[in-house]
Amino acid sequence: MNTQPVVRSLLENDLYKFTMWQALLHSHPNTHTEYAFVCRNAPAYPLTELQADIERELDRLCTMSFADDELDYLRGLRFIKSDFVDFLTVFRFQRKFVRVDIDGEQLIVRAKGPQVHVMAFEIFVLYIVNELYFRRFDQQAALDEGRRRLAAKVQALRDFGREPAKRNPFEFFDFGVRRRFSGAWHDEVVATLAREVPQFFKGTSNVYLAKKFGLVPIGTMAHEYLQSYQSFGVRLRDFQKAALEDWVQEFRGDLGTALTDVVGMDAFLADFDLYFAKLFDGLRHDSGDPVVWGEKALAHYTKLRIDAQTKRLVFSDGLDLPTAFSLYRHFADRTMTGFGIGTNLTNDTGITPLNIVMKLVSCNGQPVAKLSDAKGKTLCSDETFLAYLRKVFKHPAL
Repeated sequence: MNTQPVVRSLLENDLYKFTMWQALLHSHPNTHTEYAFVCRNAPAYPLTELQADIERELDRLCTMSFADDELDYLRGLRFIKSDFVDFLTVFRFQRKFVRVDIDGEQLIVRAKGPQVHVMAFEIFVLYIVNELYFRRFDQQAALDEGRRRLAAKVQALRDFGREPAKRNPFEFFDFGVRRRFSGAWHDEVVATLAREVPQFFKGTSNVYLAKKFGLVPIGTMAHEYLQSYQSFGVRLRDFQKAALEDWVQEFRGDLGTALTDVVGMDAFLADFDLYFAKLFDGLRHDSGDPVVWGEKALAHYTKLRIDAQTKRLVFSDGLDLPTAFSLYRHFADRTMTGFGIGTNLTNDTGITPLNIVMKLVSCNGQPVAKLSDAKGKTLCSDETFLAYLRKVFKHPAL
């Protein structure tokens, strides 16, 4: 049994964790939050069997700090501010803020405390659980199948490259740190894609691997950023506009891809007026029919008399390459596109992946929620708040 530590570096996190962390540290440093782990599908064996190993990994995580070269790398990103890096210089995870419990066959992991001290637990918890889970399977058989499938992806990309060119190029990114088979396999996948198809593979959300392989780190914001604003004292109807405005003020034109599905695309577009549409470079899709979503986005730009060729639609909802190719063919003559592929890149080994998340469930003692454009993605136990949120944003119950 592999007993190597799972977490290799505190830099091995999604870029959007760092960008949201900085924004919230500057705008709302005293926020108190709770994050909850959920497994959405049935594992091959109960995740509760991993409790002791998860506890050990979290104990170790809470002894780690950022290395000097990692802090220097972050300082070199023009949108990362020096005072945030100074904060990270002294940052340590606090073990008292994260608990691992068991309820029957359900694994319960909760991180609760000041947001700027607990929000970064999410990705580490997810890939700790994932890697520990997959270590119990036949490693050689999984890697052999993974390499066969990765080679097929590379060939599919080369074949795709022989199709007639669209107005805008095909570009995709690795978004797979949270649900990967293992850290070593993640390295191999990213290195292979960067070497074999650099004309298409343009970056990774994994900041550690971006640094290691000289790639562009990719990411802007996640649901938790916008959800937090549901508790920040603005009128609930205005929380998206408040979140987007603070983002603009923090990053001054960088990181301009807005996430659209916290209360559904229609409610998002109602808030995404000419001001925001000009300031943000594009939009990210993460739930619902991607073609319907993209057509709504393009129609919105047309209504605002904005040239969609100057904007980008980024797709990131459960993608594989065939789906990305199809969406590219549909949209790429009308706007720039980008495709963030996660599980299908970093955990396509023939073993059924876990569908695990760790989401923000409360902020400043109040429930928060996401009303996505797809069934099964809502995570909120307060039905009263959900009903109120749906009423305020005229969101249908899915």
